[in-house]
Amino acid sequence: MKTAISIPDNVYNEAEITAKQLGLARSQLYVMAIKEFIEHHNKDKITEKLNIVLSNRNPRNDFDEVGLESLRKATEYDTW
Repeated sequence: MKTAISIPDNVYNEAEITAKQLGLARSQLYVMAIKEFIEHHNKDKITEKLNIVLSNRNPRNDFDEVGLESLRKATEYDTW
């Protein structure tokens, strides 16, 4: 899909240099950057969910069934 975006000149220039250094087309560089950004933020969401689950766990048993079920529910729609 084609799209038009506005970016600062300095970012554009750095992207041009980086794409040339890597032997990539500008579009390929932008796609790689966006994918990496999305993946990073999805990992943050998974970490947040895990932190919630673990903060509610029974400290006597790290692998209790209630904790495991909470983990399953918190991450059921996440892709790994």
